[in-house]
Amino acid sequence: MKTRATIIAMLLMTTISAMAQMKLNFGDDSPLRKLQIAELAISNLYVDNVDEGKLVEDAIRGMLEKLDPHSSYSTPKEVKALNEPLSGSFEGIGVQFNMVEDTLLVIQPVTGGPSEKVGIVAGDRIVSVNDTAIAGVKMSKEDIMRRLRGPKGTKVMLGIVRRGIKDTLSFKVVRDKIPVKSIDAVYMIRPEVGYVRIGNFGATTHDEFCEALEKLTKQGMRNLILDLQGNGGGYLQAAVNIANEFLQKGDLIVYTEGRRMQRNEYKAKGNGKFLDGKIVVLIDEYSASAAEIVTGAIQDQDRGKVVGRRSFGKGLVQRPIDLPDGSMIRLTVSHYYTPAGRCIQKPYTKGDSKDYAMDVMNRLKHGELMSADSIHFADSLKCYTLREHRPVYGGGGIMPDYFVPLDTLAYTKFHRELSAKSYIINANLKYVDANRKALRKRWTSFDEFRRDFVFPKEEIDKMIADAAKDKIVPKDNAELEKTLPKLSMQLKALVARDLWDMSEYFAIINEESEIVRKAVEIIGN
Repeated sequence: MKTRATIIAMLLMTTISAMAQMKLNFGDDSPLRKLQIAELAISNLYVDNVDEGKLVEDAIRGMLEKLDPHSSYSTPKEVKALNEPLSGSFEGIGVQFNMVEDTLLVIQPVTGGPSEKVGIVAGDRIVSVNDTAIAGVKMSKEDIMRRLRGPKGTKVMLGIVRRGIKDTLSFKVVRDKIPVKSIDAVYMIRPEVGYVRIGNFGATTHDEFCEALEKLTKQGMRNLILDLQGNGGGYLQAAVNIANEFLQKGDLIVYTEGRRMQRNEYKAKGNGKFLDGKIVVLIDEYSASAAEIVTGAIQDQDRGKVVGRRSFGKGLVQRPIDLPDGSMIRLTVSHYYTPAGRCIQKPYTKGDSKDYAMDVMNRLKHGELMSADSIHFADSLKCYTLREHRPVYGGGGIMPDYFVPLDTLAYTKFHRELSAKSYIINANLKYVDANRKALRKRWTSFDEFRRDFVFPKEEIDKMIADAAKDKIVPKDNAELEKTLPKLSMQLKALVARDLWDMSEYFAIINEESEIVRKAVEIIGN
């Protein structure tokens, strides 16, 4: 039986041998050799057992955290979750749903999807998946989604409770690829003025956008409002393809450049589908990356006007580096620059991700979101647009041509609390669920609905009474009276979403948006 001293001696010999081998491969002062010696020493000599995989992951994260805020490491599971919204599809049963009192309520099945094909309809409640109860058991939304999703071609048995039918229904659904749309809304906001809202820039965004342009053109569109508010970005090529639809042949869209990356220019091909009409782009403090590329190209080329608030300022280009186990490093390799030469990236301190993450809150505290006068740019950051030679500034984000302040008083504290505690969405879901057939029969025309429908006052009173039990109450009658109009409008928009789709939701919501109103005004001039 080997003594403890013998075992330690053998481990040391193994470590020294490995170190010697590394010395041959990397040289005495190689940082990589130093890192591997440390890992070998810990895994062979540390007092307790260690998870080598986690040790390496922590080391990678530690290195990346000392760089910029956007270089990152993702586990295989995280990689899949990150890619899904941009890839254009996922595999599952194909329903839009929400949770109501621990029960999954189908808002609507995806048109042509596997659930619709077997007869699942809006208003159905999914109570079991493969004989496992998911209703009334406080199962997390993530666990439910994991059970519903699965590889294309696999089968899942769903237990369905349907209003008006006593027994639980059973449906065998064959999972399939479910399209993920990146365009949230497409409609004619005014005569001859189209509106398109892009949620992110994914693999299918350009195709979706071309379909939207074709649809709106047939409806008489001559001018366009492109809404990129809250758009966090996505694929560079998708942004380039969208900008190409507006710009003349040879117009620079964006260029990238880094320490080890030569300047790479992206130019318009001249084959765009919307080369002549007016364009107004809407942005806010959450518009980032690919959204800023499109906005910067349109502004610098004097192709259209920009309305809203200064964008996020994410101008770092990441290259994905796939690792053998399916994990991935996203390493920043260059910067984005607008056609006028502006660097989109806002300033940051290496290793200080906390302050970077708080940037939007800091803008709010400093008054930048409420007043353009609170925003100061150094003259050294001044550039000029390429046709009209208007001054624009670098130093982080895109500053709009027309600033629209954030109205922090638009929604009362009472309204925000109702929303945060899900009272508004639940009141809508319950109302539509109980009246779906009658609503569909009565409101066959959205234009008529938009003009005449009013969300029932008794349903709002019931919601307010329920919220009071949770001690969510208005400060006084004045706050209640100020809350009711916007609350009623929001509930009306949610009903429109459930009866039609997101385009109808935004058609109602946008009429209360100061940014959208400003865009309509500009296009009309």
